Amino acid sequence: MAHAPSDRYRATEPPAPVVEPAATPARGVAFGTVAAAVGAVAIVMLGGVLAVSAGLVVVAGATGWAVATALRAGAAHRLGARRRVRMAVGLALLAILLGQVGLWAYARSEGGVLGPLDYLAETFGVLVPLELFVAWIVAWATAR
Repeated sequence: MAHAPSDRYRATEPPAPVVEPAATPARGVAFGTVAAAVGAVAIVMLGGVLAVSAGLVVVAGATGWAVATALRAGAAHRLGARRRVRMAVGLALLAILLGQVGLWAYARSEGGVLGPLDYLAETFGVLVPLELFVAWIVAWATAR
């Protein structure tokens, strides 16, 4: 006895991707820039005001993640993967660098006399390049 094919066994097409009408590359960059600014301020607050040093590596990772996530949320599918990764990494590294400059400026306001590179090398040493590396890797991995 032959049975008619059931609807449950028919091949179906994958669902159409959800289109976010407000998503644009500019919106993604704006969201990522806000996340980068928050990360830079967090570095200055923790490293300068609260005098935390090793925790800045965690803040750098969180900044990389936040920048990439914000960029993805704002731009959605309207930004190509390669471009999104480059923008996320660039914004995350810029945030870390601005945070380091902010640390130096805070130290100057407290009576410091060293130049920016001397101060960062003397006070934080290897943590500065480590922060940049962690922010880069986390932003790269999250934005992919």
